[in-house]
Amino acid sequence: MEKRKDGFLIDREDNQKDYLFGIRPIMEAFNADQQIDKILVNKELKGDLLKELLATAREKKIPVTKVPESKLNRITRKNHQGVVAYISAIAYASLDNVVDGCYSRGVAPLILMLDRVTDVRNFGAIARTAEVAGVHAIVIPEKSSAQINSDAVKTSAGALNFLPVSREKNLYYALKDLKKSGLNVVGVTEKTERNMYAADLTLPTVLVVGSEEDGISEELMELCDEFVKIPVLGKIESLNVSVATGIVIYEAIRQRSETA
Repeated sequence: MEKRKDGFLIDREDNQKDYLFGIRPIMEAFNADQQIDKILVNKELKGDLLKELLATAREKKIPVTKVPESKLNRITRKNHQGVVAYISAIAYASLDNVVDGCYSRGVAPLILMLDRVTDVRNFGAIARTAEVAGVHAIVIPEKSSAQINSDAVKTSAGALNFLPVSREKNLYYALKDLKKSGLNVVGVTEKTERNMYAADLTLPTVLVVGSEEDGISEELMELCDEFVKIPVLGKIESLNVSVATGIVIYEAIRQRSETA
């Protein structure tokens, strides 16, 4: 157990995950505006205090998942009282504020949307490249995304302390809003013949990158304005998602530097 400067107790067992447990400690964290990434609740748990916690979580747009007690027991051996909350290592950014800020500075936004990239190391590597390249924000879903914990921050070499990250409940609607704000949606996928060099990435752009397992989800594919792929000249057909994302980001930076 470790005591933070704000007085909260954090358990750092099990692969260095940072979390709180127990309803009252989590409610206290809410009251102190502690950043919570997600909450796991024993699916059999009931009671008025739990209802209050769930209502506050909804108000703060914190994802809650009901799970078997056995899952909570695997997370911590302490008396979790049926509730575990993972602490976020960062404060999430408003996507509207990021885009508006770019336009107010006369800059074409370059946003990166990660669709179901769940591996912490890949996420950290992507964040590191994005921050170095000057990407304006990363957008992730509330669920089916790598947890932004101390491991992610470490893997990103600290980039997540500087790079705005927006966590959206539904990427489909977030992408529709970005389109309404004038951003061109570019899906990075092997399922196209169009080379990435053919796309105009100097425009206000959202780069959409999918999971290593099955790429971009179909509903997000429907919203893409165009698709691009990275040229593959060798015998191996694909790149690691973090490497592929870095290549496309720097193609955007190359194009933008030539028109600056």
